[in-house]
Amino acid sequence: MGDSIRVGQRGTVVLPAQLRRQFGMEEGAMIIAEAVDDGILLRPAVVLPVERYSDARKAEFLLNNAIGPDEYVWAVGEVRRMGLDPDAIPHERPLA
Repeated sequence: MGDSIRVGQRGTVVLPAQLRRQFGMEEGAMIIAEAVDDGILLRPAVVLPVERYSDARKAEFLLNNAIGPDEYVWAVGEVRRMGLDPDAIPHERPLA
């Protein structure tokens, strides 16, 4: 059986210190609250930074991920439509 926790103003709850230590939750840690059949499940969240891709990086993805000559020709066209020179983007051409 777990500890009883009182819901405070604005819905705040204080997790017992032992649980915070056990799950590595420090002040400011993010958690996920999820509705489950028999209550609310709280668990640590993993927050990862989001990389914002430049047009040059997007062009690199297009060119490097082309499979075969037809897709490569399409990717080159897309890169040109982005206003970039495909030859100036570091990439490997697919094998024929």
